[in-house]
Amino acid sequence: MDLTRRELRTHGVPVPLGSRAFDIVEVLARSAGELVTKDEIMRGVWSGAIVEESALQVHISAIRKALGSDRGMLKTAYGRGYRLLGAWTIRQEPISAGPAVLQIVPPTEFLTNFPSPSSELIGRTGAREHLGDLLSAYRVVTLTGPGGIGKSALALAVARSMFPIFQGDGRLVELASLSDPGLVPSAVASVLDLKLGGDEISAERVARAIGDRKLFLILDNCEHVIDAAANLVETVVRLCPRTTVLATSREVLRIDGEYVYRVPPLAVPPEDQMEPEVILQHDAVELFIARTRTQAPDISLHGENLPAIASICRHLDGIPLAIEFAAARAATLGVQQVATRLDDRFGLLTSGRRTALPRHRTLRAMLDWSYELLPDEERLLLRRLAIFSSGFTLEAAAAVMSDRDNTPPYVAEGIANLVTKSLIMRDTTSAISGRWRLLETIRAYALEKLRESGEFQRLARRHAEYYRHLFEQAEREWETRPTAEWLADYGRQIDDLRGALDWSFSPDGDWSAGVALAAAAVPLWMELSLMAECRTRVEQALSALQAGADRDARREMKLNAALGMSLIHSSVGPGPGIGAAWTRALAIAESLDDAEYQLRSLWGLWLFHSTRSPMDALLELAEKFRSVAAGRRLSNELLTGDRLMGISQHLHGEQAGARQHIEHFLAHFVPPAQRSHAMPFQADQRMMACVFLARILWLQGLPDQAMQIAESSVEEARATSHKTSEGYALALAACPIALWTGHLTAAEHYVATLLDLSARHALAIWHSPGVGYQGALALKTGAVADGLQLLRAGIYGIDGSRSAIRFIPSVAEMAEALGRAGQIPDGLAAVEETLAWSERTQHRWAMPELLRVKGELLLLQRSPETTAAAEDLLRQALDLAREQGALSWELRVATSLARLWYKQNRSAEASALLQPIYDRFTEGFDTEDLKAAKALLDALP
Repeated sequence: MDLTRRELRTHGVPVPLGSRAFDIVEVLARSAGELVTKDEIMRGVWSGAIVEESALQVHISAIRKALGSDRGMLKTAYGRGYRLLGAWTIRQEPISAGPAVLQIVPPTEFLTNFPSPSSELIGRTGAREHLGDLLSAYRVVTLTGPGGIGKSALALAVARSMFPIFQGDGRLVELASLSDPGLVPSAVASVLDLKLGGDEISAERVARAIGDRKLFLILDNCEHVIDAAANLVETVVRLCPRTTVLATSREVLRIDGEYVYRVPPLAVPPEDQMEPEVILQHDAVELFIARTRTQAPDISLHGENLPAIASICRHLDGIPLAIEFAAARAATLGVQQVATRLDDRFGLLTSGRRTALPRHRTLRAMLDWSYELLPDEERLLLRRLAIFSSGFTLEAAAAVMSDRDNTPPYVAEGIANLVTKSLIMRDTTSAISGRWRLLETIRAYALEKLRESGEFQRLARRHAEYYRHLFEQAEREWETRPTAEWLADYGRQIDDLRGALDWSFSPDGDWSAGVALAAAAVPLWMELSLMAECRTRVEQALSALQAGADRDARREMKLNAALGMSLIHSSVGPGPGIGAAWTRALAIAESLDDAEYQLRSLWGLWLFHSTRSPMDALLELAEKFRSVAAGRRLSNELLTGDRLMGISQHLHGEQAGARQHIEHFLAHFVPPAQRSHAMPFQADQRMMACVFLARILWLQGLPDQAMQIAESSVEEARATSHKTSEGYALALAACPIALWTGHLTAAEHYVATLLDLSARHALAIWHSPGVGYQGALALKTGAVADGLQLLRAGIYGIDGSRSAIRFIPSVAEMAEALGRAGQIPDGLAAVEETLAWSERTQHRWAMPELLRVKGELLLLQRSPETTAAAEDLLRQALDLAREQGALSWELRVATSLARLWYKQNRSAEASALLQPIYDRFTEGFDTEDLKAAKALLDALP
């Protein structure tokens, strides 16, 4: 086919156009109005050739000139490419004289009053595509949602993208300014330029005038004239077969054939995701940054400001208009100021555009508009529902209504109406279908109205009473229901629990109700590992008891036990308050003959004394625990006594007996079918046994098995979503064993996880060891100064925080590093202090390592006296390691002693000592200690 003769025809008139320009028009026409990038055009027109962009611009100018009065059909997307508007057709016609001519004919022009966008619509790509599909399938689509959600902007963006291919006229009718619903038909007729005449313009007359005209009609802001708008749309759809209607309204039209699309908020970053790359992926953040930069181009919106921006977007529920208000304030006040002042959001967010509708100029005006449209009964319900912080069910809503209104039918109908009007949202995060919530901004507004009404105190009392009964029920069910199911029902109530306690312990609240609620809520705080929060609330409740709240011995016992448990994890060290709380709980439990709380209290006292008291006291408490458990005749409780005995023996250095107790526990413990076995003893019982089994196995010379069990204990704890249990697995097994074996990549991962967990969940007990482990890692990678600083902070940074389980090895590592850094006296002082502590408390499990390190430090002094003393210490350490059955300590000591003898030309003695110990190992040959021993053996003649 010869395509040398080509012509472009507009309105049937030939337009002369060069060959390359014609090719460009053909590429654009075939895209059907979609954007075609510059690269795509050049590949399609100059395939295989290298062409400057300036050549493309020359031909684009020629096309515009050829189009003449239709030049507006060729649109430029600056920096990106071009699009050719209109529904073009391409056909090939035979010509009697000459070759075929390819003709491109533009369609009939259609009219529209859709305004050009003033700014880019951010974050609605999926919604625009979905609405395009809906409008091809339904003749009436209503965009609904709360004020400021962006219904109008989305509707216009969809309309603009669809208009070029709609093949009909497009008209926008703004109803916001109408005060009389009867004027809706007239407003539509005026925009459509319908010449109706006569006195009354009705919906039917408008529809008949439209007839079979192809029309894309947008009715914007229908909510205040909803009945009239619904009547008009229904009439138009019935009488006008080629008309499509897109309506925006805070309330649905409720007509036949209507498809309701609820415009979602913009995506906001989750509270637990603070990484910059994650924050920047969310549309709400993109909008905030874009709008702030239009007013303050030089403002810093990265680094430390990103978490604050994420917080602003979350607290504003991802509502675009509210985010734009906040961005305007951030441009002048700064991001941090806006983030910290959102409690006064209605006073702060008042910087809307001057040209906006009056109700869109401030955040308060936006909500006033919706509130004033409500009938009195629905206003009353909305402000009362604001008492709920974290959503509500029909039952909960009915419980806080006044006696007159306390009937489910009234509440159910009111909730349905408020959902229809976009003031209440269905809680899609809940597995329960009948659960709703208010967006945070709407709730803040409604709560303000509730306080103004004088009803707040009465509603707050009813709210507190409801949640007191709810959590007393939760406490009873916690004994029998599966933990995951129990948490799914009650975990989501945490914000309402907090609100009820805030009111109860306020000057005008009910302290006795607060005491009862705090006591009942303890299982929830423990299951969620909210130790710091539990401590604060329990201390409030105990103070209220001291100040005259109604006393109840059982509640006081529960509160003291909860205080002891929470103090262990959230306080800065094992202070006397922990022991006092557990002692008081035990005394009350004994007076009530409550064996369960006696066991909890004995366990708490055992844990408290494990960090400071002689071994005799620990063993006595463990025996008393077993005695009380025997009276209960519950096998798992008896086994927990075995576990306490095993851990006590591990600390004392009796590793064989300790392993026997722990393995007996694991062989016979049966995890409860329903109740979480992380409670009442603070952490997952089976996982805790595995933690100590891993430590014992490492000491006995089975490092591979130890590491495998340590890793599985972390995974097992993580699977339960119980953060306290995960902290134990990381701090007492995974981190130290990875460091002891020299698996530094694993150690780095586990240490970072431990520090993150302690920070996110306010588990202060694990911060200090995490810092110490971080220091040990730094030493192993050669960063001596940083490592020593971190180790000191981990060991001494929190007064009284040492424990036999975790701080002794860190002291040994720090002392050894001090010696290598030339600070031998400091290293010796640290070791000697710890040796004295270990002897005094009989926590002897790491004494072989301490004696070894002391010997190594003396060797660094390089004198005959210190060398002889060092050799004597190493022999003592060797004997003690053998006595304890700690093969790993024995290998370390033997390696140090063999190295000394090698330097003294006593190679035969060195080999005779080290080789048999090395040969007793059956695994772990890639670990740091075994590789060091093997290298020394290979060097011995």
